[in-house]
Amino acid sequence: MNPSYITLFILLLSTTTLAQQNQAFEMSVENIMRDPLWMGSFPSNPEWSEDDTKFYFHWNPEKALSDSLYEYALESKKIRKVSLKEQKEFIPKTGNWNKAKTQKVFSKHGDLYLYNQDKSTRQLLQTNEYEGSPYFSFDDKKIIFSKGDNLYTLDLQDGFIAQLTNFKSGSEPPKAQEEENQNIQEQWLAQEELNLMKVLQQKEEEKEISKEAQEKNKEKPKRPKSIYTGSQNLTYKSLSPDAQYVIFQLSQETGDNQKTIVPSYVRSSGFTEDLNARPNVGRFVNEYKTGIYDLLNDTVYYANTENLPNINEWSKYWISEDDLKLKKENNEPKPIYISRPIWSEGGTNALVIIQSLDNKDRWIALLEPSTGNIKNLNHQHDEAWIGGPGISQWRPYPNMNGVGWLPDNEHVWFQSEESGYSHLYITNIHTGKTKQLTKGKYEVFQPQISKDKQHWYFTSSEDDSGQRHFYKMPLMGGKAEKLTSLKGNNQVTLSPNETYLLIRHSYSNQPWEIYLQKNAPNVKPVQITFSTSEEFKSYQWREPEIVQFQAEDKQMVTARLYHPQQAQAKGPAVIFVHGAGYLQNAHQWWSHYFREYMFHNLLVDLGYTVLDIDYRASAGYGRDWRTGIYRHMGGKDLSDQVDGAKYLAKEYDIDPDKIGIYGGSYGGFITIMALFQYPETFACGAALRSVTDWAHYNHEYTSNILNLPYIDSTAYRQSSPIYFAENLKNPLLMCHGMIDRNVHFQDVVRLSQRLIELGKDNWELAVYPLEGHGFQEPSSWTDEYKRILKLFEENLK
Repeated sequence: MNPSYITLFILLLSTTTLAQQNQAFEMSVENIMRDPLWMGSFPSNPEWSEDDTKFYFHWNPEKALSDSLYEYALESKKIRKVSLKEQKEFIPKTGNWNKAKTQKVFSKHGDLYLYNQDKSTRQLLQTNEYEGSPYFSFDDKKIIFSKGDNLYTLDLQDGFIAQLTNFKSGSEPPKAQEEENQNIQEQWLAQEELNLMKVLQQKEEEKEISKEAQEKNKEKPKRPKSIYTGSQNLTYKSLSPDAQYVIFQLSQETGDNQKTIVPSYVRSSGFTEDLNARPNVGRFVNEYKTGIYDLLNDTVYYANTENLPNINEWSKYWISEDDLKLKKENNEPKPIYISRPIWSEGGTNALVIIQSLDNKDRWIALLEPSTGNIKNLNHQHDEAWIGGPGISQWRPYPNMNGVGWLPDNEHVWFQSEESGYSHLYITNIHTGKTKQLTKGKYEVFQPQISKDKQHWYFTSSEDDSGQRHFYKMPLMGGKAEKLTSLKGNNQVTLSPNETYLLIRHSYSNQPWEIYLQKNAPNVKPVQITFSTSEEFKSYQWREPEIVQFQAEDKQMVTARLYHPQQAQAKGPAVIFVHGAGYLQNAHQWWSHYFREYMFHNLLVDLGYTVLDIDYRASAGYGRDWRTGIYRHMGGKDLSDQVDGAKYLAKEYDIDPDKIGIYGGSYGGFITIMALFQYPETFACGAALRSVTDWAHYNHEYTSNILNLPYIDSTAYRQSSPIYFAENLKNPLLMCHGMIDRNVHFQDVVRLSQRLIELGKDNWELAVYPLEGHGFQEPSSWTDEYKRILKLFEENLK
């Protein structure tokens, strides 16, 4: 080939590639809903190396099929991709250090390894069985680990392995019966024979003497006591630092635990296959029992909770009236869950979180292992349900990140919503005196104690409910010093020596990037990653305005507002309803709903005003906001949408007859309720993957808010759209993935049948055979949002 042609070809190829890279973004549903890599690859999961010299994160600038691990070295200030070979040689982040931080024990592929400060690694065990959860004994001389349901120790000096527990499933076998089953005749004949025959008498006596001697001379090696769990499951086991006590928990399933089935119609086999899914709310609740095995005295006994305040106060929405009366008469304690203990640094005290299974009470307490007695330190009761940042709201496993010991081993710290917002508290275990360390109408997240044990580090919303910053505060309380300065959300990972802040940051219209900053206030952070594509940057993505409007009960509601600069008089509007219920979206960082954010930009381009409301039950606004939907989903959370529509009409000259609504999951539920109960407010709606009957949703989430359907049927009926279907007047679009194992496809099928029976014809159902709760395929996203846009264009303009 002529060299000039080759040169021309390369030049044309380079020009085409450059044009593609610098291509201006063209706003359309198809372009928004492409594989998100078109926007760029945004770094995630940042973490430091053990030696503080570098940090790692997941990234995909090459637009491969999945993210890869990248490294940034502080000395060279360069980013490089970490090979798979290098990753295999990494010391796992899981595992535990000894007190001097010179050795780390970890489990890899079911075997135990020991990492030394000289960077050498020694394998401790290699068996066919799985050994896991290893940690150092209190004196650092042994490794404690789990194998199956039992605990073992491995002596680091001589390699001796000892079994500490012997938990066994099933029932204890019956003891051997002595041979006393002879009938009267046989007993009489045997005794007469011995009386008559002196030689036989002598042989029997010699036999007994020999048997006793053998028993005395027989060496019985020490074995742990067999603890039979019957039909119960062993939930956890924890060895005390002095190696005298094992605290364990047994769980028993109650009810039949019948799970649901989700049919999958499009499979590579060509046949319909059934996918196993969760049980429905109220189907069963586990019962728990916490025991103590005294290794020294070889005895087993159980924790005593009878002195806990409110332990006998049953919720009237959790059991029937007759059962409630009976339990009160018998002073019967309600069922609880006791967490795995957190031992004080000296190893003398065990801190536990105790949570009632109706999730209305939480106790921070000390467990005395020698007696099983429990001493209450702090009790929080909520007529709705216990929850909030740092506080477990999902039964039955409490969040252990929001509680711990202070270095003096005389105070415990925890988070509580006692003030109305989740704040940091400490309590003296001897005097019971409690002190609130942080105060105000904001929330605290992920508190941790500094390496020098003199300060707290935590994230909070003190500056702005729509932002997150990282703070440092004296250990016993005082003024908190803000360390981060970037507007938006600052997710901080401290370096092990606490010299640097590794910040994952984003803003409303700027996706996540990684920054590095010295651990000091008023220091400008250095941006490490630059991830957004040229195409993404070519469009002027809007910074939504944060607004507030007054609800019908005089509460102020926060929302994101997208408004055209040259808005027409009496123009159309759309209200977006975020999902999850307990989630914040009217904030100033890159949204989890990034596709919806871009769709809202498209709507504004087309002349719509968009309002995205943090309605009642959203996260970020304290206890009363969080529990504002107790016993009535579709109550204040729905009226907040109605008040938002009135706000748009009054403040932005929106035509009240041209307001649509849409959302997914919980947002889909609210959308359907809005069309069923407020047809005069909403001209149309698109409901995606929606709950239509809360009696068919899961137990962990639903029972917190609506209790149990067969006890509190009023709450379920007033909260479920299927009971209000006769009120549908305006166009409704429903979209649902057919293999959704969260909100089942059955939900929308049952509502569809109800609408058919009622003779409704202004609704449409779009199904997606290969999609679950969160769509994966760009084609599905595109189809769904083209339908939503068509609905709005046809009904709001």
